[in-house]
Amino acid sequence: MKQKIALCLLTSLIFFNTLIAQDTVSVAGFGYKPDSRINAVPFVQKAIAACKKNGTKVLVFPKGRYDFWPQYVAEKLYYESNTDVIPFRRCPNLFEGVNNLMVDCSGSEFIFHDRMQPFTIDNCNNITIRNVSIDWDIPLTAQAQIMVVTNEYIDIAINATESPFIIEKGKLVFVGEGWKSEWWGVMEFDKVTKLVAPGTGDEGCLGGGYDGYTAAILHDGLVRLNYNFKRKPAVGNYLVLRHSARDHAGTFITGSKNVTIENMNMYHNAGLGILSQYSENLTFRKVSVVPNPAKDRILSGHDDGLHFSNCKGQITVDSCRFAALMDDPVNVHGTSVQIIEKLGDKKLLCKLMHEQSIGFTWANAGEKVGFIENEAMNTFATGIVESWKARDSVLFEISFKEALPAALAAGDALENLTWVPDVLIKNSFFGSNRARGILMSTPGKVVIENNVFESSGSAILIPGDANGWFESGAVKDVTIRNNTFNDPCLTSMYQFFEGIISIDPEIPKMDIAKPFHRNIRIEGNTFNPFDYPVLYAKSTEGLYFNNNIIRRSNRFTPFHKRQFMITLEACKKIEIAGNKLEGDVLGKNIRLVGTPVSSVKLGEKQGIVIAGKQ
Repeated sequence: MKQKIALCLLTSLIFFNTLIAQDTVSVAGFGYKPDSRINAVPFVQKAIAACKKNGTKVLVFPKGRYDFWPQYVAEKLYYESNTDVIPFRRCPNLFEGVNNLMVDCSGSEFIFHDRMQPFTIDNCNNITIRNVSIDWDIPLTAQAQIMVVTNEYIDIAINATESPFIIEKGKLVFVGEGWKSEWWGVMEFDKVTKLVAPGTGDEGCLGGGYDGYTAAILHDGLVRLNYNFKRKPAVGNYLVLRHSARDHAGTFITGSKNVTIENMNMYHNAGLGILSQYSENLTFRKVSVVPNPAKDRILSGHDDGLHFSNCKGQITVDSCRFAALMDDPVNVHGTSVQIIEKLGDKKLLCKLMHEQSIGFTWANAGEKVGFIENEAMNTFATGIVESWKARDSVLFEISFKEALPAALAAGDALENLTWVPDVLIKNSFFGSNRARGILMSTPGKVVIENNVFESSGSAILIPGDANGWFESGAVKDVTIRNNTFNDPCLTSMYQFFEGIISIDPEIPKMDIAKPFHRNIRIEGNTFNPFDYPVLYAKSTEGLYFNNNIIRRSNRFTPFHKRQFMITLEACKKIEIAGNKLEGDVLGKNIRLVGTPVSSVKLGEKQGIVIAGKQ
């Protein structure tokens, strides 16, 4: 009897292990050995194909270093939002039409060579990527330390092993694995704090108009830049030397649903960090877009950290970290288009306006579209799509089930109200980046809570425009609560840096009767400003700034032109109550511009007064 029981148990165990083996595929099973430095691309392609064919549930990368070279990569035409248009994207890890798959990288280090897109998730459902670090041996942006500063020249030290360079026609040119590109942009970071150097901002540490410089190699990676630079950087500080384009995302998610990225270190990439477009239900947990601490680098990722364009469902960003980016850690928006011509009482010819937002299938039958007047940017009516047809990558025809509004005219804009997400951002750290911390443009429900902000520009920007970037999404329900805004916020000059929280849509002609944004609650937060502006709001109805702590910092010297703590332009239904001011807070005042005093409910015992009206 005991032998029969043991035999049954053994048979069951064999069956169970066989089941596990069928449900799990390892890249090692296709012959790849981590840490070998050989090209992992063909091995990974075979493993992904096997997963897709067999309906595998788990793809495992045994822990180690994996090197990805351009040879054998899949090349695909993708129109990627806010990214340069190029003929093909290189996709070494392409998941296309894959469903119900967990990709566990086991804490591995993925190292990429030349320009490519580390992960691409195309038309997938229920897919998770976890436990991986992404980096380049030769980064696509260089850095240098400032050694000597004079009125005639600046000497900088470059690690020529990590960032090889040459001097070509007097200009500093970086060369890599299959590419070379000339230096054209710069950021300065403090040598001690590793923050964006206060006061540098978009002017750069060298000031504008330095095209007249000439470069010369002195010795051992020391380069002399001959020029009387407008802005003199500080000796010992670091420069990030941008020389590359924005042509591949670190991870690209398109046409997909229920995607989770967790425990990912995005140390470097060739453009936006993780770009999601036309996708639904996305979760990012413990994603770090920061400099690689093992390599003593200043710059992380590249441009934005997490970028969402025309998504829907629920977006969750939880316990993530961002630092030293060349743009915004989180950006959520739609894409508005301009009306070129009325083709009938139900049909329009429209144009995708921004050069980095073309080629989209902008709408499908049955989707809801808003009609936006150009001047006040008011969404004054909606329609349901009957059909959509592209003429080319820029122009398209769109027909509606009902007659178009009589007031709709060429020059007005459309927004797709079907592709709008709800957003939850919590427990995350937004370090010192060029520009902002969060850009939020969605009419869905938004909660931003329990985060720490140290961006060098505005911590949170709620924008909106149908005239420049054409990024749509007037907000309707935003809660910003229990966050800490530290004093690095607003230390440099950028576009849209009117306050630590800046509600600043680009509206050609504001009309208080037609507010752009609505229902924004800023409650229970702690602000540590060194300067005047804490909150700036434009064209907003229903703004609540309650029960916040505002604690003065003396770490930096005030410089902002806006010497009011709160500024309200063309706003109504405002409540400011229960706030506590600590220390010598600057301003303690509210400026009203085109905003009636009667629209502001100002609580007592705050020490805040209405000091200016225009």
